[in-house]
Amino acid sequence: MKITLASIAVRGRSDRFDGLTAEYLGRLKSYVQTESQIFRTSADLFEWADRLKMRTAPLLVLLDERGKQFSSAAFAEWIRRQRDEGQQRIVFAIGAADGWSDAERSRAGLLLSLGAMTLPHELARVVMSEQLYRAFTILAGHPYHRD
Repeated sequence: MKITLASIAVRGRSDRFDGLTAEYLGRLKSYVQTESQIFRTSADLFEWADRLKMRTAPLLVLLDERGKQFSSAAFAEWIRRQRDEGQQRIVFAIGAADGWSDAERSRAGLLLSLGAMTLPHELARVVMSEQLYRAFTILAGHPYHRD
């Protein structure tokens, strides 16, 4: 399985937030292949996703305030099911400031919400990368997550 953390970013990026995101994605590489992709527009993201060729189509997860909310343990279980059912790539995508259009949301395999509060784009990348790391440590039985 390969995990991609994608985002739409038209503004300059923050070294502090990028460093934290890189820290968690680096830790995650002990468990799964990872990559980070930054796109200027959502059209660029969807065009890139359409070109991905694997045995299975990539599962596109759009972060959206209307999406499903998981506990960390339930999110780990969702990832385990995807992995065990043979999903080769999951793309977690953070949209632009105005969010996703209805047409874009309709292309998602899952709409995922990090919570009811609005987060700055850069902070959402950090939170998503940490939750991905947490999910894989839960699946591995690592003590990072304490229930």
